[in-house]
Amino acid sequence: MYPAMKKFTSSVLSVVLGSMLLGAAGTAAAGESFKVSEFTFDTPKGWAKERPKSSMRKAQLSAPGKDGAKAAEVTFFYFGPSSGGGVQANVSRWFGQFQDRKNEKAEEKKVGEVKVTYVSTEGTFMSGPPFGGPKTPVPNSGLMGAIVEGAQGSVFVKMTGPLSTVQAATPAFKDMIEGALK
Repeated sequence: MYPAMKKFTSSVLSVVLGSMLLGAAGTAAAGESFKVSEFTFDTPKGWAKERPKSSMRKAQLSAPGKDGAKAAEVTFFYFGPSSGGGVQANVSRWFGQFQDRKNEKAEEKKVGEVKVTYVSTEGTFMSGPPFGGPKTPVPNSGLMGAIVEGAQGSVFVKMTGPLSTVQAATPAFKDMIEGALK
């Protein structure tokens, strides 16, 4: 084989194998770990690890719906020390992404030495780009979020999707958050 052909074949093979490996990342085994800032999270059983939809997202998961219900999207954000806005600013922004909201709640919890603020609400989620752009109303939606205040800055974790899916996935969500803090 000619040297140029070898190099081309090697490059194509690398691209194909890399694509296959990235595709395999679409599902995660229960307990598969990933790191965001100083915290290592374990993927809950049955959830899928996804490629983040934007560079702002440090990780992204999908929590399955039951009986054919749509999955919920779980996103992880980390902006560094003293970045990303404070807890109250993010709680207000997350609530503001819902119309006709009810049962909104923000509660602080200490897990070891780490403060976590859990945020939840339900209503019509205004889906779309976070900072401007057209929004699509998605009725009967839910939010379960966590703001984890680490030594290296806060990690923001947000699960949104059909209300029934979010409610069913909330115990696994909280176990995932608190498991990373122990």
